[in-house]
Amino acid sequence: MRIAFLPLAAALLIAAPKPADESRRFPLPNRVDTRVVDTQLLGKSFMPGGTLAHHKRGKIEYSMFIAKLPTAQDAAFLLLDWNKALTGAKLIPSFGGYFGLDAGRPVFVFAKGAWIAGVAGLPEKDADMAARTLAAHLD
Repeated sequence: MRIAFLPLAAALLIAAPKPADESRRFPLPNRVDTRVVDTQLLGKSFMPGGTLAHHKRGKIEYSMFIAKLPTAQDAAFLLLDWNKALTGAKLIPSFGGYFGLDAGRPVFVFAKGAWIAGVAGLPEKDADMAARTLAAHLD
């Protein structure tokens, strides 16, 4: 008798429940739409599924994203993956997150409790302000 074992990451993805729709956590001003992404939020293999919101302010378009992990420690570990994935990543000490470029697009990412969240498509100062607003909606 032969027993096949799945790699741990694959087994966790199979066992992971579909993420909840957390659209209510995104600020309403400038929000165009939201969608639930089952796995690999923002196309990152290290990211779980979560909710992605598209915003538009005049000609400026940007995204906000959130995903809830089992523990705050899990969210903190994902920040380390983001640090490696972002080009020119720099720590934002006042926020405890990272700002850098992902395929030429600016991304600000942070953890708050068991949440991993961020803003993509805005310059650092604007992303910081948007991230603070988003963080206020996370428990």
